Amino acid sequence: MSNPENLGYTEEHEWVDLGDAGTATVGITVYAAEALGDVVFVQLPEVGDKLVAGDTCGEIESTKSVSDLYAPVNGEVVAVNEAVVDDPGVVNTDPFGEGWLFKVAVEGDTDLLDVAAYNALTKED
Repeated sequence: MSNPENLGYTEEHEWVDLGDAGTATVGITVYAAEALGDVVFVQLPEVGDKLVAGDTCGEIESTKSVSDLYAPVNGEVVAVNEAVVDDPGVVNTDPFGEGWLFKVAVEGDTDLLDVAAYNALTKED
């Protein structure tokens, strides 16, 4: 599965869809999902939490390890994907679709990688 060209990416292997005006949808990439293995638990930020880009805002636990989830942008959490909390495996089966994690009302500028930069990053890892 290739990385969609319309998304932004972070060095922490998250994708960000800025498609909705002022709201970013966030998930983890296929690269991250495959590196984690079978995801068994997700801890997401709560609606209303204020996020600062680069700060830890949750955890993803797999059969291999526990990884921090980082805020990719500044802003307030406006939605979380409860379906992923109930069935964390969807992060592995549909990371760019039903496996989205949370939505943020973006404040300020974003500093995201484009798909070419992210693809180059993951080839180096």
